[in-house]
Amino acid sequence: MENGEEPFANPRNACAGTLRRLDSQVVARWPLAVYCYEILQVEGTAFASHWEILKALQGWGLRTNPGNRRVADFEEIAAYRQELVEKRDELPYEIDGIVVKLDDLALRERLGSRHRSPRWALAWKFEPKREITTLERIVVSVGPSGMLTPVALLQPVDVGGVTVSRATLHNAGEVANKDLREGDRVRIARAGDVIPEVLERLERPNKYAHKFHMPEKCPACGTPVIREGAYVRCPAGLSCRAQLRGRIAHYASRSALDIEHLGEKTAAQLVERGLVATLADLYRLEPEDVEGLEGFAEQSARQLCAAIAESRRPRLDRFLYALGIRHVGSRLAGTLAERFGTLAKLLAADRDELGKIPDVVPKIAASLIEFFAGNRQVIEELQAAGVEVRPMAGDGKGGPLAGRTFVFTGALEHYTRSEAQAAVEKLGGRATSGVSGGIDYLVAGEEPGQKLNEARDRGIRILDEGEFRKLLAGKDRSPDGG
Repeated sequence: MENGEEPFANPRNACAGTLRRLDSQVVARWPLAVYCYEILQVEGTAFASHWEILKALQGWGLRTNPGNRRVADFEEIAAYRQELVEKRDELPYEIDGIVVKLDDLALRERLGSRHRSPRWALAWKFEPKREITTLERIVVSVGPSGMLTPVALLQPVDVGGVTVSRATLHNAGEVANKDLREGDRVRIARAGDVIPEVLERLERPNKYAHKFHMPEKCPACGTPVIREGAYVRCPAGLSCRAQLRGRIAHYASRSALDIEHLGEKTAAQLVERGLVATLADLYRLEPEDVEGLEGFAEQSARQLCAAIAESRRPRLDRFLYALGIRHVGSRLAGTLAERFGTLAKLLAADRDELGKIPDVVPKIAASLIEFFAGNRQVIEELQAAGVEVRPMAGDGKGGPLAGRTFVFTGALEHYTRSEAQAAVEKLGGRATSGVSGGIDYLVAGEEPGQKLNEARDRGIRILDEGEFRKLLAGKDRSPDGG
């Protein structure tokens, strides 16, 4: 604005876009600043607390946030948060809350981490900023999983420095509960200062505005929709163009087949320009097809096609995850791959076979059956295009702990939860989160939870950390520990 130019709508995306630029002169005109908060790995020294780390970073000439503060109790945390709430608009950058971290690194290690976040840190968000605008239209968006979501198209309004013109309405039930109609004046907020949300209707200038109803057919492909409680879903799967864009990006993601240069923007262009109508079409792309896409030249087009070709021999677990089957994440994909070993055996499995696997509840079994029934042709087309799905090692039976399933409860001294699970999986075993009849071992650390009692009731063998370490070392691998 000071230079007479339009401000960037989103500082996070502006920063990411700046870092991707190849022209250093352009980047130099948009100087970026960074604050350092953590050290991921260090050799030759050790730290007892996070505060020591921050002081070391400063001593090395690295910038740390001047707002960092060490406190002793909850009252001091709350006072600090309130202080920042009052200073929020004066800061030279946007914040949406504070992060509270345990200072003692040894205690952090004992607490460990959940699947997505550490137990020793939490975010305490501020109240979202709110504004008033007009709900101009309600449209329906089709997500990568086929879920239909009503979306509010808003008269653009600035909310905390970000121009908001769209907001999710979650489902038809929320639209009905808030009685939202086109033309209404509404109050909106950026939940977590990121996701726009319509909080409430304030007035209705047009008293004849019609109520909103979800469509009977998918707006993207025309397939009759399926209603599941409050939600509406298109069952067309990979044959739905709207789903295909997201499915391609997921198929190529790092946790799936890890195809470099194939992100959401490229996937959307491939579908919109008619270059890819199914996943198999990815493997028929030629560099000259790709050169016409935004962001691609001769060399980058060859690189994308080479990356796609390199993904032709995926391992079964990664392939299953890449297909984007509803309710099947990377961990469950691994479980299925280990249990069946080959794609052919999994495709031939019926509901009863699937239901015998720990973690495969009836709705997951139904999702698998539905997906394979509706997308068998897609899989066959991929195979015809040269995709050869590699079986799991030893047909699912490799590794000294193969066939053994572990559950963990309580804090371990020498492992975080994720490290313990990785150690089991490296030896061919499987780690799961819930206690069921298919569990072989429960590993109990300090302050175990209810899982310990459940395991005792079921007669599951319980290991302390010492016994678990012996098992990993190969000193006790008989099923009964004898």
